[in-house]
Amino acid sequence: MLEDNPFFVLGLATDASRIELEREAQKLLGMLELGFVDAKTYLTPLGPRSRTPELVRAAVAALRDPYRRLIAELWAHHAPPAAPAEVAAAEPEPSHNGIRRASGGACRCTRYR
Repeated sequence: MLEDNPFFVLGLATDASRIELEREAQKLLGMLELGFVDAKTYLTPLGPRSRTPELVRAAVAALRDPYRRLIAELWAHHAPPAAPAEVAAAEPEPSHNGIRRASGGACRCTRYR
């Protein structure tokens, strides 16, 4: 229930209104149809997952049903935070040498000496 939770699939908060739900679904379906890379994956507490138009339509259908929405809200609300492992690893650490070079070599910071 965590990896295909409708709120994760649509990238919405659990307090999203019905209008927000419909707008986000239409936006995602359009982006998927056009092949936007950002729309092809979504984050879950279990890591990134692949998003398809069928999955988006199923998520909308689930959130239109009050009982299924309540179950999805409970699971999404109590799930651990999504940890994008690839995104965190892809960002380079800031280099202190770059700061030293940019300031003309006159760094007074004692932490990095």
